[in-house]
Amino acid sequence: MAEASSPHLLFVGGAGDATLAVDVVESALRQARARGLTIHLTNQEATLPATPTVNALADTVSAVDFSVRGTSAAWVRERASSGERYDVVFGVREMAQEAVAEVADALGLPGNAPDAVHRVRTKDEARAHLTAAGFRQPRFRVCATEPEARAFLAGSTGPWVVKPRDAMGSEGVTRIDTPEELAAALDFLPGRHDEHDGPAEVSFIVEEFVEGPEYSAEGVFLDGAPHILALTSKELLPPPNFFEIEYVIPAILPEATATEIEQQVVAALTALDLRFGQFHVELWWTEHGVVLGEVHVRNAGGWIHRMLPHVIPGLEWFGLVYDDVLGNPVDRAALKPVRGSAIRFLTPPPGRLVAIEGWDEVLAHPAVLHAELAIAPGTVVEPHRSVENRVGHIAVGADTPEEAQALARKLEAGVRFVTEPVEQG
Repeated sequence: MAEASSPHLLFVGGAGDATLAVDVVESALRQARARGLTIHLTNQEATLPATPTVNALADTVSAVDFSVRGTSAAWVRERASSGERYDVVFGVREMAQEAVAEVADALGLPGNAPDAVHRVRTKDEARAHLTAAGFRQPRFRVCATEPEARAFLAGSTGPWVVKPRDAMGSEGVTRIDTPEELAAALDFLPGRHDEHDGPAEVSFIVEEFVEGPEYSAEGVFLDGAPHILALTSKELLPPPNFFEIEYVIPAILPEATATEIEQQVVAALTALDLRFGQFHVELWWTEHGVVLGEVHVRNAGGWIHRMLPHVIPGLEWFGLVYDDVLGNPVDRAALKPVRGSAIRFLTPPPGRLVAIEGWDEVLAHPAVLHAELAIAPGTVVEPHRSVENRVGHIAVGADTPEEAQALARKLEAGVRFVTEPVEQG
């Protein structure tokens, strides 16, 4: 138990119950512990029993529903009026970022403005704001009905992407090449069908598909300004349902291209009035330069939080946020990539899994930073429609990104999933 005189961290939103979510939050809390912070963690009441290892790292745990706007801020005002003191407000879950901002605002502590966080979490509002500020964005339209979407298709250039207004992890995202494919893409949207009442009216976005390789920028705000730690390159499964199956850090890019990307990302974050915590910005490199994608005020997913400390030795990504608030010295010159890392996400062929061969060799390899397999013989592997089909991963570290990429691909090739057809009906 930390001493009462130590600085207090209010960690809003806790962790989800997935392995990755738990690992991220455990890392964030351990880095808080290393700085002597007393930790008060909040999470939804239904989730707390599923995250015992996370809860154990906190001094105090409270059930607060971060998903309802204003609830966390009202709760913390009551705590503060009773004499509770907090020095840092932080959280890593995507769906809790508005609550994090509202709590920091209520306490008058460093954080992002709630309106700014709401803007970037509502994809169309962020697109419109960035477009008005002069940044390249794909043409889009927010739609509530299929006829609205068809009207946009008729007046724009395909291919197109159909996606939810507010989701994560490529959930419900589909590329379509013709208007005839629209109905199936709408069926894939989360929440589009109510199990009792049939089709439900859910707003969604249709936007022009951007041609070009995809990247992301990972970073942290220091003294209110964006500091990019590294760029990540991505490989995606082919359309229509595309999600990432490979990351390489740092991205293998010409220096001039990397510089242009970094300048655009810093300018966009500034234009969006973001100033606190971590960031993960998605983008494309096209024949016209940078086209910005989604902006997140949280760490990147996909085990990047494990990859970056290899690329930047000694890095504590979450700890940098605490250091920034507490006024601890930060050696910015040391926050540069000097090694390489890569991860491959495993997507076995559909069917009933009979056997997995070569996995023990992966676990025994000394360059593996983290590897996980979430399926076993007997599991039915579904066709690849979302990140849920990434049933395992292999993350490696090497001296260069090129070496890391080659090794990750070699190790993946050595894993064989033996499947058999699933009888229908």
